Amino acid sequence: MQKVAVMPKNYHQPVNNAYSHAIKVDNVLYIAGQVPLDDQGRVVGVRDMRKQATQVFKNIGRILKEVDNIVKWNGYMIDMDHNFPAYAEVRSKYFSKNPKPAATLVEVKSLALREFLLEIEAIAVLD
Repeated sequence: MQKVAVMPKNYHQPVNNAYSHAIKVDNVLYIAGQVPLDDQGRVVGVRDMRKQATQVFKNIGRILKEVDNIVKWNGYMIDMDHNFPAYAEVRSKYFSKNPKPAATLVEVKSLALREFLLEIEAIAVLD
């Protein structure tokens, strides 16, 4: 088994250099939890789930060109009662085709930074 780190060009470095944005093993890509950071590592959309969800999916798209290859993802959200509708609206733009990936979404008390409302990790199968 060979593990290969995947690092998109012009993309922020992993926080504290503590992980890889993604690891490819054979034809499976394991994408680390993506948060609403832009290319320079700045938080996008403080207190705005629509903007944060868009940035998170954009970041996943930078790692994985075809989001249709995602077979499973896990999401972690702050204040689901308040933030879920905006998140669901953005998610539907990225996962409009069937079959949609298997998914889990849980509410958490906090994420790595107080400004983060959302984090998503994913597994994709590549052609």
